[in-house]
Amino acid sequence: MKIRMIQRLFTRKHIFSINIIYLVASALVVFVNCGGVKKGRFFNDQAYHFQTLRAFNDIRTDGADTGEIIETIRHIEEGNAQSWFDAWEKTGDRVLQRAEALSDPVSRGQAYLRAHNYFRTAEFFLDPDDPKRPVAFDKQVKTFFSGLDSLSVQYEKIRIPYGKYHLNAIYYPGPKGSEKKPLIVMVNGFDGTMEELYFDLARNAYERGYSVLTYEGPGQGSIIRNQNLPFTYEWEKPTSAVLDTFLINHSKPNKMILVGVSLGGYLASRAAAFEKRFDGLVAYDVLYDFGKVAENATPGIALWLEKRELYSIIEILVKIKATFSSTFSWGVKNGRWTLGTKSTVETLSTMRKFTLNEVARNIKQDVLVFAAAEDHFIPLTQLDNFKKSLTNAKSVQAIVYDRESGGAEHCQLGAPTLWQADFFEWIRKFETK
Repeated sequence: MKIRMIQRLFTRKHIFSINIIYLVASALVVFVNCGGVKKGRFFNDQAYHFQTLRAFNDIRTDGADTGEIIETIRHIEEGNAQSWFDAWEKTGDRVLQRAEALSDPVSRGQAYLRAHNYFRTAEFFLDPDDPKRPVAFDKQVKTFFSGLDSLSVQYEKIRIPYGKYHLNAIYYPGPKGSEKKPLIVMVNGFDGTMEELYFDLARNAYERGYSVLTYEGPGQGSIIRNQNLPFTYEWEKPTSAVLDTFLINHSKPNKMILVGVSLGGYLASRAAAFEKRFDGLVAYDVLYDFGKVAENATPGIALWLEKRELYSIIEILVKIKATFSSTFSWGVKNGRWTLGTKSTVETLSTMRKFTLNEVARNIKQDVLVFAAAEDHFIPLTQLDNFKKSLTNAKSVQAIVYDRESGGAEHCQLGAPTLWQADFFEWIRKFETK
């Protein structure tokens, strides 16, 4: 009798349920610690270290100063988004007050640009629905253009019709002779802003005689914040809309080069596969498959549960890990916000659409691809996959930066002059004599 009771108790269904519980329980510790702390130069938390390095990256183009950054991070409690915001906002407000008290237009403009970068950095780790985010964003945009105006930087704001929405672009006309050089068109990535691209490349491109057109599309900058329009994997659509509007009031350049930053490595590549008006493509850095990147950062137990459609358990695990990791919590919330998704499984499913697997063969331009040996987002295997898929490209040049070069971080942060030197060497082939 007892044996039969035990047999009835442990039916196949019960055994499966017990196995699930056991697997979840044994995986909790692994899940919570997955992708754990990586020793950095400024913070132990890799995300906090990386975002600090991102602020340092703009020193060369008047977007930050060493002492201001070092003093700011002294007051940050690692992993505390509010502490991060308070410290950077305080520095931004102090530099803004200084800007408004200065009479020299150059000093004033430089201070405005630094304040802009500090406000942008302050906002970064806040939840999408935090009421401080829109205020910080408005301050960073206002101080950015105040800086350009004070420095007498020439620019043109362009509004692009996009169905019932609109996109935005900033055109930086180059100096005399720029018409003989290709127009550089540039787009940011998953969490960057259109204004940030001035420091990334536009300023240095002007110094070398180039005109630059930067733009923001769905999921980015003011588009997601003010219009709630999420990312689209069909990036050729917003890109073509930007070109169409730009060419209404501007002469068609002899050559056009499209540059994508971070996730923009995918976005620009996808656009170039369909938009033949571009003569060259630069993936800065490579991003061949966004879904694989997301899966690489996802614990195997979650992917195992997804295949078995045990979605509710996945959400429980996500909530647990988010409790232990503010960085992970931010990533989950930011992903849902910019992709317009409501669950972890939906977010992963949407990210998997951002792949060049079926479209890379349609890229026929000259291609330059950057990659970082210690990129904490994108594995080097993505570079190999991308190169193998570029079967019809006119030419392909790939550059990998290692730790010794100083460019081993994602998008070579901390070493902008390194990748820019290679970029400007490569783009010279498009210049007309």
